[in-house]
Amino acid sequence: MQRYYYALDLKDDSAAIAEYERWHRPGVVWPEIITSIRAAGIEEMEIFRTGNRLVMVVKMADDHVPSARREADGDEKTQAWEALMDRYQQRLPWAEAGQKWVPMGRIFSLQEALKAL
Repeated sequence: MQRYYYALDLKDDSAAIAEYERWHRPGVVWPEIITSIRAAGIEEMEIFRTGNRLVMVVKMADDHVPSARREADGDEKTQAWEALMDRYQQRLPWAEAGQKWVPMGRIFSLQEALKAL
């Protein structure tokens, strides 16, 4: 199982942040979005928030196909969801053109540090 970490900011507006969180509650996320996520080979996805900063953790099987997510994201319902979420989101200053969620790089591992002792 591989883990990927991504960051994105929300617009700094407490009412909008509360609404964004409401959209992500169980039973509120559109079923087609859950289906799309699973069709892309994602086993688990979690989003955490502090202030207006989001961190998303994605767990995928070791044999996942990266293009599967792009294909799953191409359907009409997923595009509508992304447009809806875009109302609440703002890009990180270092995001590339068209990029929403920016991959994060690991800078520390306790297990690796222990092995180095």
